[in-house]
Parts: sequence; C-alpha cells; structure tokens
Amino acid sequence: QVQLVESGGGLVQPGGSLRLSCAASGFVMHYSVIGWFRQAPGKEREGVSCLRSSDGSTYYADSVKSRFTISRDAAKNTVYLQMNSLKPDDTAVYYCAAGSLIGTVQTMCVTTQRMSKWGQGTQVTVSS
Repeated sequence: QVQLVESGGGLVQPGGSLRLSCAASGFVMHYSVIGWFRQAPGKEREGVSCLRSSDGSTYYADSVKSRFTISRDAAKNTVYLQMNSLKPDDTAVYYCAAGSLIGTVQTMCVTTQRMSKWGQGTQVTVSS
C-alpha cells in the first residue's frame, strides 16, 4: 500500500524559512499529481502547490507564489516544499497529497476532492 508521511513542520518566526518533506512508500508511480495542501483552524483545506509528475509542471496558489517552491527527488521518492518569507497567515497543518485523475496540475491542486491519497499532516506555526 501507498503511504505519505510529512515532516519538517515546526515553529518559525515571521520572515523565516522551513522545508517540508513528504516521504512516499509503496507503489506511487501511478499518481499523476502530487502536492501540498494546508488547513488552518476554522478554514477550508486549500491547495498550496502541486507538481505534475509527467512533465514537471507546477502550480502555486497566489498567496504563496514567489515564496514557496515545490520540488521532487525521484531517487529518494520524496517531495519537498521550501517555504521562505513565512507569514503568520501561513500557519496551518500542511498535508501532502497525491492524485491520479486526469486534469491540469492547477485543476488537481485547487480541488481537494480530486486527490485520492493523503498524509497525516505536519503543523507549521509562524509566530513571533
């Protein structure tokens, strides 16, 4: 079976940086899109950044564009989210997710129900 395990969350000051990791185990090559979602208390889960495995195309939510970078190390079967210039509004539980439905990377990333496999999440808190 496939498992996604997030790590790298923690407490960071505004303006700081953090790198999240999503380690995948099992047979994961059939997933077409992988990425990161987040959910803050009282808010809906939202897509942050996703990557299409076939062509490497990426999507970033407007709120994180130019600050976050998604990448993948195929040899390690791991997806990363480098987060720079963090803001208090970035505080949330961050989830790694993967999906296999047909669609653009943007469509997959902005619609949470299109993702079929989820990790357990890692807490990111941005506060002074």
